[in-house]
Amino acid sequence: MDRPQNASTTLKHDLTVLAGRAHRVLEWAEPVLRQFHQAKKSLKGEDGDRLQKLHDWIMVPLTLWPVEVCDLMRASLAEWRDQAKLGEKQRLVIDLLPEPPDAKACEIVARHEELVQTGAYENLLGNAAKYAQMEADLKANPEFQAHWTRIIAAFNPKRFADHKGVIRRTMGTERNLRPGWSSRTPGPRGEFQTAFDAFCMRWNLYGMQHDAPLLLKLSVTLTPNATMIVVPAYWSFDPKRDIRWEAIARLHRSRARLKQGAALKEGKDQRRKLAARLDKLDAEAAKRGLRGETRHAFLIERLGLPTGTSDRSLRRLRQEFRTKQ
Repeated sequence: MDRPQNASTTLKHDLTVLAGRAHRVLEWAEPVLRQFHQAKKSLKGEDGDRLQKLHDWIMVPLTLWPVEVCDLMRASLAEWRDQAKLGEKQRLVIDLLPEPPDAKACEIVARHEELVQTGAYENLLGNAAKYAQMEADLKANPEFQAHWTRIIAAFNPKRFADHKGVIRRTMGTERNLRPGWSSRTPGPRGEFQTAFDAFCMRWNLYGMQHDAPLLLKLSVTLTPNATMIVVPAYWSFDPKRDIRWEAIARLHRSRARLKQGAALKEGKDQRRKLAARLDKLDAEAAKRGLRGETRHAFLIERLGLPTGTSDRSLRRLRQEFRTKQ
């Protein structure tokens, strides 16, 4: 599941990669990718690099997107088309975005994303038999069935199900903030959600699918900003048997770009020297009028880097030490 790493990526390659991704991302990313590839030959200079950076973010698994990248790309392409340059707000947002994770990180996260989409956390967790027994006991509980029957009679909950027949309780958030409470509007939907949230709290549910309970699982979720481990309130937690810590550590480390520890200072000093050389070579390439692939080949040759070194690697080096381009 390799990810494109330079401007030579084709539309066909992009669509093939996204077709294998979770959350049906291809359906809504394809239109803006087509716009980008149609405009790619006209994209030049620093703004062209910024749009390429957005393209690279679109190719990152959705789990790691810090913002809605397709919308940002669509707005930026429209600005480019109308003004032949990006607006200052678009430049600011794109410049603030970190460089996208590398191909290895994307591969690891994409595999995790596929499992999470189906609610399968078994590769990160142990003791699956514990959950299976709890789920079976819940389905057979007559009090649970009686409560669900009362909700059906009061609200006809099928009206609020998604295309898979799933109804979800109000989701928890970081630091236990509750933004949904203040924005909940009066009416049938709000009344149902209040009752349904109480029902899910009573029976430790994530939600319902048709008439089947979705018992809250011990879960591991990767987000753009953190790795979240959720231990359900009802769960008798055994840290040695219930969680595979090494697997979680590998997943968490996949998107940590900077090394930490004793080797950090030496590595950073080497990169700083490389960035200083790159700064001088950028100026020399500009004087020679080098552009595109010719310019890139010149830079990596003079820096002594492998021929497969990507444009992104050089951009990351410039960004880390804020050298000029």
